Amino acid sequence: MTTQLPWKSSGSILGAAVFLGLILFFNPQPDNTAVGRMAAIAALMAILWISEAIPLAATALIPIVLFPLTGVLDGASTTKAYVNSIIFLFIGGFLIALSMERWNLHRRIALNIINAIGKRADLLILGFMAASGFLSMWISNTATAVMMLPIGLAIILKMEEEFGKERSQKLSLALMLGIAYGCSIGGVATLVGTPTNLAFVRIFQESFPSAPQISFGNWMIIGIPYSLIMLGVTWVLLTRVFCRFDKNLTLDRSIIKKEINNLGPIRYEEKAVLVVFAMTVFLWTFRRDLNLGAFSIPGWSNLWEPLKGIDDGTVAITMALTLFFIPTKNDPTAVRILQKDIFAKVPWGIILLFGGGFALASGFTSSGLSTYIGESFRAIGPVPVIVLVIIICISVTFLTELTSNVATLSMLLPILASWAVSLHTHPLVFILPATISSSMAFMMPVATPPNAVVFGSERIRIIEMARTGLLLNFVAIGFTLLMVYLLFPYVTGTPMGKFPAWAK
Repeated sequence: MTTQLPWKSSGSILGAAVFLGLILFFNPQPDNTAVGRMAAIAALMAILWISEAIPLAATALIPIVLFPLTGVLDGASTTKAYVNSIIFLFIGGFLIALSMERWNLHRRIALNIINAIGKRADLLILGFMAASGFLSMWISNTATAVMMLPIGLAIILKMEEEFGKERSQKLSLALMLGIAYGCSIGGVATLVGTPTNLAFVRIFQESFPSAPQISFGNWMIIGIPYSLIMLGVTWVLLTRVFCRFDKNLTLDRSIIKKEINNLGPIRYEEKAVLVVFAMTVFLWTFRRDLNLGAFSIPGWSNLWEPLKGIDDGTVAITMALTLFFIPTKNDPTAVRILQKDIFAKVPWGIILLFGGGFALASGFTSSGLSTYIGESFRAIGPVPVIVLVIIICISVTFLTELTSNVATLSMLLPILASWAVSLHTHPLVFILPATISSSMAFMMPVATPPNAVVFGSERIRIIEMARTGLLLNFVAIGFTLLMVYLLFPYVTGTPMGKFPAWAK
């Protein structure tokens, strides 16, 4: 997400001034000067990320230079934070997603979901939201929005010809917002659905090395129910409350059927990608034991001792590699399902942004800044945990309306982890809701890429998106609190009120 913020031009100057001020005058622990220096680096990166004075990925490289120079962490240890299993989970998942786009499998899936669900106008909107949500679980929500938008616009144009622009305006608004919101909500369902989920997993590991790993299957225990129910709630609110339209309006499904017919019968390449994709999802989901309360599903990694060393990143790269070996049959311009040109489409800037967040988390821990922050929070006094979680959700939701959600989460998670430990509270009670909230920003066009894509259609005014998004933000905050509190024991394996030994 990129946006021209009013203070962008002064971000570099402000960041440098704050950095120098903290380096020279902030030394809270004279026997450990790394605390003050790490605080200065964190403040510099926070200001540059929020103001976007320089590219986000460029800011993410700052630890490589400043950590060794200030004595926070040596160069070798710093650079190790930039390359880890989470990075390869993202790369492997993204390559599989690009193969779906390359052979139009994602379009076939979307059109068939829309065609299967949509009969009435409101159900067709549900079809668009379901298709957007499902695809965003696995591929970029930006790519999903870009693909869904022209299909939605074609239906809107047809509807306006038949019923007039004014009469169909509310239905058009519901359809456009449904595409954007479906993409954002669907991304929460899986670890690879949105970059913030992957950032959460790695920063949690950096902050608490002894904690049990959050696997793909563990996350889906909360991600799938959250996305499904939130998608349904949003659909009801869009079609029954926010954008109530004439029930006599009917959308022309012939456009959807025409698009499906244009794709023709499913090709060999699409089948190959579909098989690899299905196998990847299965291997991710059932790699480790899934504790579902009443029963537990044993993971396949327990079947043989060497398999225990495999993680979700290994699975992602293994399955992505198979696509470079499978030959094509119907395209003379391509020898294999994936070829070397695919690497140019991998978002390396996002990968560097991940690395910067991971390095920041390592710096917080190794410098002692996390401990210092945690001890400082004790001065606040006793505050009910539920109140703190509500404040966290509101703050993260509205902060990400104007800033990069990955950058925001990278700054906040180490602080929230320290805060939780200082209160003798399970760290995931704070950082799990914060992670989900970072994807639930619905108000502004710059909040998420899907919002920006549909706003670019010029079918939505900013006041309409802001008014609808504001109410939906608060719905999402309430729903996040409910789902986290209900499903917390199944995701973590521990009761919410228990302080784990690995966090002491």
